[in-house]
Amino acid sequence: MAPNGQNCISFEDAPFSPVHKKIAVGTFMGQICDGYILGIVGIALSYATGALGLDSFWMGLIGAGALFGILFGSLLTGIIIDRMGRKAAYTLVSIIILVLSVAQFFISDATILVTVRFLLGMCVGADYTVGVALLSEWTPEKIRTKMMSWLMAAWTFGYIISYFAGFFIASLGDLGDNGWRWIISSSAAFAAITLVLRLGSPESPSWVQAKKGAGAALELIHRYIGKNYALPEVKEEAKSASFFRLFSPELWRNTVTSCTFFLCQVLPFFAISIFLPVVVEGLHISNPHASGMMYNGFTMVGVIIGILIAGKISRRAFLMWTFYGAGAILAVMTVWQGMPATMAFILLGAFSTVLAISIVAEWLYPPELFPTELRGSGVGLTIAASRIGAGMGTWMLPVVTEQYGVTVTLACCIAALVLGGVVCQLLAPETSPRFVSRKSIGAASCAKA
Repeated sequence: MAPNGQNCISFEDAPFSPVHKKIAVGTFMGQICDGYILGIVGIALSYATGALGLDSFWMGLIGAGALFGILFGSLLTGIIIDRMGRKAAYTLVSIIILVLSVAQFFISDATILVTVRFLLGMCVGADYTVGVALLSEWTPEKIRTKMMSWLMAAWTFGYIISYFAGFFIASLGDLGDNGWRWIISSSAAFAAITLVLRLGSPESPSWVQAKKGAGAALELIHRYIGKNYALPEVKEEAKSASFFRLFSPELWRNTVTSCTFFLCQVLPFFAISIFLPVVVEGLHISNPHASGMMYNGFTMVGVIIGILIAGKISRRAFLMWTFYGAGAILAVMTVWQGMPATMAFILLGAFSTVLAISIVAEWLYPPELFPTELRGSGVGLTIAASRIGAGMGTWMLPVVTEQYGVTVTLACCIAALVLGGVVCQLLAPETSPRFVSRKSIGAASCAKA
């Protein structure tokens, strides 16, 4: 019984409260900022080509710089936050993103720009990892699936508005050769807002329980939610938090699935969306700007659809059929390049929609695959692995398209989608609460704060 005579309730069953709102708003704004940082580079490069003397190699390398940085940032951050906690990294990463975003305005050398984009990518990877972990560990269980699904909508919103913001900034006039600088450094505004929203955010109760004991975790819960709330009952002894446990017989299938599905989704997503004008020109679709607006519009529609259905079907079915569906549509577009313009627009919109539906699982599924003591490391490794696909796809797309044509480029994207579908069909564990029976657990006794 609680001190006031009411029954104890697990903090995971608490109603949505101010602390949940603070973590959610801070994390969602971080995702908007992250998406904007990755999306704005494509528009900026279209205006920086002459000013910096960029060829296809450097365009690809600058475009992929942040994506390669995410690989290292997410991997290192996952290991660090599982040992040192989520709170400090959650705020620090916003400060560094703000500084680096502003620094981009003063760069005149392509090599330095690649370096700064790489560092920005490390920060984005860190933000992905710590934000997903902290939000999933604070959010009440009954709304966790919906909350983590909407997280991808926030990222997509940031990614899409960068497309329109870039052209808007360029249209202001009187910017001269500095136009691309204003475009690429505009992410500083989003970083500043994110930093303000995150100041004063609390540590994760689950991490505190695992590292400092139930007493410290209860004190945190009582302070932010109320004295009637407690920790879920822990019936098993705490297991090793060693990074190498991710590859143990217990977890290797989860690890392979998590890394592979994420990698195979982001390779075509970034390769096509960042250099969309190049792709639509290769498909002989006129008016690339109109095609870009349509593509991004359907991307947002697809994310909304994905959110609405993510909690209603099994995780395995969700992953498999979005992979196979996107691959089939892209295959038709690749083979039938002489299709009428109307059909080309329809298929491009359909591909964008289905691929966007699939990415909803990127922040929803990985946290479900790993236990608390390895969640940061598991999610970090997943994001790191995915950036191999995203980085290589973005770097090599302009080069491969220039050397071999758009057909070969799209064939590589199709292969990635098929591989993702097959791996998920063979290995993906089911984690959806609707399709997995869960044993009811009690709550630890409420202790006085």
